[in-house]
Amino acid sequence: MNGNSRVHCDIDLDAPGLRAGNLHLPLSTDTSAWGRLLTPIVACVGAPGPTLVLSGASHGDEYEGPLGIMRLLQGLADAPLRGRILALPALCYPALKAGKRLSPLDGTNMNRSFPGHADGGPTAAIAHWMHSQLLPLADAVIDIHSGGSTLRFAPSAVIHHLSDPTQRAATRALAEAFAAPFTQVLTELDSVGELDSAAEAMGLPFLSTELGGGGGVTPATVTLAHEGLLRCLVALGMIDDAPQTPTPTRFLEVPEDGYVMALRDGLLEPLVEVCDTVEAGQTIAQLYDIDTPLQAPLPLHAPRDGILVCRAARGGVARGDTLAVIGHDDKRRP
Repeated sequence: MNGNSRVHCDIDLDAPGLRAGNLHLPLSTDTSAWGRLLTPIVACVGAPGPTLVLSGASHGDEYEGPLGIMRLLQGLADAPLRGRILALPALCYPALKAGKRLSPLDGTNMNRSFPGHADGGPTAAIAHWMHSQLLPLADAVIDIHSGGSTLRFAPSAVIHHLSDPTQRAATRALAEAFAAPFTQVLTELDSVGELDSAAEAMGLPFLSTELGGGGGVTPATVTLAHEGLLRCLVALGMIDDAPQTPTPTRFLEVPEDGYVMALRDGLLEPLVEVCDTVEAGQTIAQLYDIDTPLQAPLPLHAPRDGILVCRAARGGVARGDTLAVIGHDDKRRP
């Protein structure tokens, strides 16, 4: 199954039952000459049905994915399942262990590394294995994200505009089943190398999330990750019961002109919080300069009417940082 990949999976992904193992990637370091990078993988195989690929911790400072996926898998130990779940709860394991967005092994962003390279660094090699060996088995893919240590999001599912009507409808159905308070129909600032783009290019329904942020978790965000995944399993016909949908998700268009960027360094005072309604021109934050403490702060304005779906989580920001993102009700229907 490994083809030309340097990665070896030590469990059978087809055999019935629930089992955990690791992806093995040879890794020679100063502290371990003949070492291996071990990335956890779990297979849950039931009766005939679809294959769902799950991933979390593509960025190591985002914790809802690993927690929600582990809760899901442990709850399926004695539950009947139609189909197969193949889960990488810590897709970028070194980053999760370090609590960093990027892998400390090579300084690389896992979610900008697809389709990867068989002979690349650790991040590229794991991405290549997932792209060449795991995604071709999938009927749907869900990748759980949050804002990490630098951003705070309104709890949201995330999808994109897709040209294929069948793929678009299946993706929208997953978002409706997940039932986050919001679903962002997102225009990415940079989609090159994303797992999203790789899965969508294969024609797969792909659902991502942004479930909070600030470098931590809350009971509500972990519960949403867990229960949202259960509802998606029901929608895919893989299980029969899941927690009831609280309220229908609200689809928001998030265009490129909804982003507010920092044009200089400063200390950021937010004046509105995620989920708040804002109006075009409204002052949503102020940027102070500590080197000129008596100078009036720079006001930052909402570029359009809508909902604040994201803001910077840190008080200190740098030139080029995203400070806020505004979404508005989706009229086009994804």
